[in-house]
Amino acid sequence: MRYQIVAAIAVALVASGCTRKAEGQTVAVVNGEEITAPDLNFALDQSNLPQNADKSAARAQVLQQLIDRRLLAEQARKEGIDKSPEYLNRQRQADEALLISMMANRRLSSSQLPSDREVQNFIATHPEAFDKRETWTLDQLMYPTPTDPKVKNEVVAAHTIDQLAAVLQNNKVTFNRQKNRVDTANIPPELYQKLTALPAGEPFALSSGERTIASAITARDPNPLTGDQAKPLAVDAMRKAQTANALEGLLKSLRSSAKIEYQPGYGPPKKS
Repeated sequence: MRYQIVAAIAVALVASGCTRKAEGQTVAVVNGEEITAPDLNFALDQSNLPQNADKSAARAQVLQQLIDRRLLAEQARKEGIDKSPEYLNRQRQADEALLISMMANRRLSSSQLPSDREVQNFIATHPEAFDKRETWTLDQLMYPTPTDPKVKNEVVAAHTIDQLAAVLQNNKVTFNRQKNRVDTANIPPELYQKLTALPAGEPFALSSGERTIASAITARDPNPLTGDQAKPLAVDAMRKAQTANALEGLLKSLRSSAKIEYQPGYGPPKKS
């Protein structure tokens, strides 16, 4: 009898411990799963609320969004989606991307600040992002990347966006035409040098797999960054470049010390 009473008390304690309540740091309980104050605060931080937002209303709205997400995720698990190969692959990719991003941010926050001389040199050698910064208006054509050598040659021979559109029409290549704007600060320096050397109106094309976007610069609006505005942006760009170079060096070191085995036919391509 004594052992039965002890066992009954133990079961009661376990059962009571499994009953979660919305109190203390727990702001809500969804089918037995807690949503904590840190969960809610993180979601609020991610929502980028304006300074004048009603904090109480925003908190209630974000909490409802968290609850809805938990309910839908729970239903997805009931349907076995979390056991599918596609989910597991996507989860692994997301985990790896998050880890790499957080590692990069950690190195960025601890990177050394450049000297004033280094900052001024960076500004002088990157005119596209500072004193000669512009906003370009682009006339663009989007079309399937040609595979026919004849069409390719005609595309290359087109020296205006209108000529290129005519080439595509004559060869029955479907395309979309649109206007776009680009900040030269977002163009890689080596590409910027090539684009500024083009004759006025000369189209340039960027291909990605089966799609090509051809653009022609139709207007250049000055938008310079100088003086006190330039320095913090230059420092940020330099620290990001420093972090990227550090990660590239780290990757080379990790590759050289890692044991990587390939199945025949799956190894990296041989360098020519």
